[in-house]
Amino acid sequence: MFSAGSWGTAFAKVLADAGSDVVLHARRNEIADAVNTRRRNPGYFPDIELPPNLTATTHPAAALDGADYLVLSIPAQSLRDNLTAWAPYIGPRTVIVSLMKGIEQGTGMRASEVIAETSGMPADRIAVLSGPNLAREIVTGQPAAATVASPDHTIARAFQAACRAPYFRPYTSTDVIGCELGGAVKNVIALAVGIATGMSLGHNTAAMLITRGLAETTRLATALGAEPATLAGLAGLGDLTATCSSPLSRNRTFGTHLGRGLTVAQATAATRQTTEGVKSAQAILDLARGHDIDMPITDTVAQLLREKLTLDQAAASLMQRPAKPEH
Repeated sequence: MFSAGSWGTAFAKVLADAGSDVVLHARRNEIADAVNTRRRNPGYFPDIELPPNLTATTHPAAALDGADYLVLSIPAQSLRDNLTAWAPYIGPRTVIVSLMKGIEQGTGMRASEVIAETSGMPADRIAVLSGPNLAREIVTGQPAAATVASPDHTIARAFQAACRAPYFRPYTSTDVIGCELGGAVKNVIALAVGIATGMSLGHNTAAMLITRGLAETTRLATALGAEPATLAGLAGLGDLTATCSSPLSRNRTFGTHLGRGLTVAQATAATRQTTEGVKSAQAILDLARGHDIDMPITDTVAQLLREKLTLDQAAASLMQRPAKPEH
């Protein structure tokens, strides 16, 4: 497991609780030492005891030695550089699994595409996992589910078995595009919901943004080859609902800071952790424009993040769009 952040640590615990021996790759020696000696990650979950079959190291070669899976939960914008450095240590039969929910700036590539291009790994040895997976809830053993997608259904089923814990239920799919775009775009929609929350707007506004956000996510994903059913499932509607509804969501929290009047820089300082929607909003919008897909919520959020709109102008721009049929 490469990332000792909140989701990386939580999912490493899922894999360990499912019966696998897990090595967590940490950037800092103090985190690796705490995991190995005190069974704790003091940076994220100091109150959670980690299982004995979960160990940690700062050395990528040691983490990948004999690994069946390389599970990645690093920020999407750092994927290319990091994977380039780690690629020499990846074994000939290791499967790469992405937990990342972002689109690369400049290229518009999904994580699985960056992985394939950077590592030379064929697409059928790459899988993604996505769903309504708030790390704090999962690390405490609350019931959750996710979708494991790979072009090779055998790979998806194998990883499904590897991460099926008593409290974690994975499903399988071959729709990698739908799973990745559902996970990436929902972060931008959660920013919008957070902004509305920070502006003291109510549940009707949140429901509107979630519903219309799902519509524009589905338009983009299906234009790129995804199955509509995926966007109605765990990696689409499920993830969108959790991320937009929970104060545990980084993206919703970041948006709330903006809605209360903080600048982007101030909201970044207040949130402190990686917020993928902030980094991916413009990349998603560029991808949509390249395929002539209308994404008004994403467009508005991207302009707010570039500080091209005020909050009042953003709200007006969405509400004053031309009237049209819902479907």
